[in-house]
Amino acid sequence: MHRWTEDEERLSEAIFAYSIERLRLDPVPLDGPKPPEELERLVGRTITPGGIGGLEALRIFGDVLAPACSSIDHPRSLSFIPCAPTQAAKLFDLVVGASSIYAGSWLEGAGAVFAENQALRWVADLAGFPAGAGGVFVQGGTLGNLSGLVAARYRARRAAERGDGPALRPGRRLAVATSPEAHSSVRSVSDVMDVEVLEVEVGPDRRLSGPALADALERCERQGDLDVFAVVASAGTTNLGIIDDIASLADVAEDRGLWLHVDGAYGLAALAAPSARHRFAGIERADSFVVDPHKWLFSPFDCAALVYRDPEIARAAHAQHAGYLEPIGALGQWDPSDYAVHLSRRARGLPFWFSIATYGTDAYAQAVERTLVVARYAADQVLARDELELLREPELSVVCFRRLGWGREEYYGWSDRLRTAGVALVTPTTVDGEVVARFAIINPTTSEADIELILDSMR
Repeated sequence: MHRWTEDEERLSEAIFAYSIERLRLDPVPLDGPKPPEELERLVGRTITPGGIGGLEALRIFGDVLAPACSSIDHPRSLSFIPCAPTQAAKLFDLVVGASSIYAGSWLEGAGAVFAENQALRWVADLAGFPAGAGGVFVQGGTLGNLSGLVAARYRARRAAERGDGPALRPGRRLAVATSPEAHSSVRSVSDVMDVEVLEVEVGPDRRLSGPALADALERCERQGDLDVFAVVASAGTTNLGIIDDIASLADVAEDRGLWLHVDGAYGLAALAAPSARHRFAGIERADSFVVDPHKWLFSPFDCAALVYRDPEIARAAHAQHAGYLEPIGALGQWDPSDYAVHLSRRARGLPFWFSIATYGTDAYAQAVERTLVVARYAADQVLARDELELLREPELSVVCFRRLGWGREEYYGWSDRLRTAGVALVTPTTVDGEVVARFAIINPTTSEADIELILDSMR
């Protein structure tokens, strides 16, 4: 299994041929899931004592398993937050897999870590972070949010011990303050950390603001049950694309000694677009933020950039210590495993680095701007059609709207028909208990014609 033989030679030719064929497809097939019993019938038993051989396993994947997966990079894949990797990023993902790089330490992966850090520096510069900022690529926004908040809790505890930070009083639960609109991962990671979530009321614009946060913190003080140590702001919520008032939240966080973490897993990619950068005023004052290149920055799954203003706090919170790890730390260089809740890690930031290095940052700006243009077109089309109604003006590239007269059954039936016909993957969402339609436009190849085709199907 670990020697290169004629069998591996033939297998490599077949795998490269398959990969090139997939990369050449334009557009890619939408494809979609099949019932487990159908997959069982078509695939059969693949894990056997003697193996079925690489060519047969590749045939099963290409003929049965791959078509049972939705092509998230299809131009009419507009559900959830899709993924639209560049051709260079996809190609280099093959190189990363073939290179067997451990990218958790400088000792074992210095070249990979160096390149990843250049990509992180570009992201940090977009946010206006200082020269000393740094971070790491993790699996996704959930792990990024968890790691950022673990660092926040560490800082709060150490500051309380020294007496130069907010008091953490016995009998009071630690808490994270955020908006009801925040991503589901904020509550999930709070459960993992065994801390509470203080949901701060928002107004009609659904944005979390500094004054609302200050009022909620004052009520907490009067009730005497929670000690808030961090604030999580959203920079482009998944459901509606809402951007919180980061600047006013930074004012309150600085005044009270709280950590400001910005969850921009989807939306902060728009920092690359000059036309949208002003929407994130105050991001430069955050203590940490997350943005996922596998969403709107055209990298393959899975890749999330977690960036800290002061990475030494994160290192103190996350670095693992053991006898066998001492040779790693002895070099005194940048070890990515020290900056998040992980130890082993692949060089998941390398395809992102390779893509930026290949095409340049101007191309990235143009690509993000293109998606914003198409999102604006989609909103204008909704406004122009009598049977449709826009829920809110899009801030970024998420467009939510209702089809007048439709209920849950009609939305889901429409979505299923488009998917099974191979036309589009457009799943409904729920806003304030109402089922509505939603587009998430992050693929630069999504066109105005694609938008019209989908909207025409709602007549």
